[in-house]
Amino acid sequence: MTLPMFKNPNLKPLAPGAVKLLIIHCVANKCNRPFEPETLINCGIAKWGQPSYHYYILRNGDVIPILPENVRGVHAKGYNGCSLGIVYEGGLNEKGKAEDTRTEAQKHAMFELLKDLTEEYPDVHILSHCELPRVAKSCPNFIASKEYASLQPENRGTKVED
Repeated sequence: MTLPMFKNPNLKPLAPGAVKLLIIHCVANKCNRPFEPETLINCGIAKWGQPSYHYYILRNGDVIPILPENVRGVHAKGYNGCSLGIVYEGGLNEKGKAEDTRTEAQKHAMFELLKDLTEEYPDVHILSHCELPRVAKSCPNFIASKEYASLQPENRGTKVED
């Protein structure tokens, strides 16, 4: 499935060279219920007047581009002007409790997307939404800076041991 990237002349541009963070989120839907890309886009439009994220990773591993990388998202207050937002489908277990529900396909797709983005933006750092200051939620229910330590600028090209 591919959706056309959301385009709107009223979207705020990201300044050239502004991207310093890749911020990982979860949709926070039950992992046994689909959350369609159109629903994600419409939720952002209803709440913020535009889609929130740049990329959406479905359970099957498909990566759906939503916002162009040169446009500000609305996914992390205080950080939208210096980041790209990546969100995965899921984030709640079948009972509605916060949990890392990524499938193997999602984990693989996320790693490949982050690898590509770190090549495009060599100084970028990868963080979970919950790693930002003053964020009280557990989104995305794992610590991206640790999971993707090998992709952080200080470790690229070296193997990081646990």
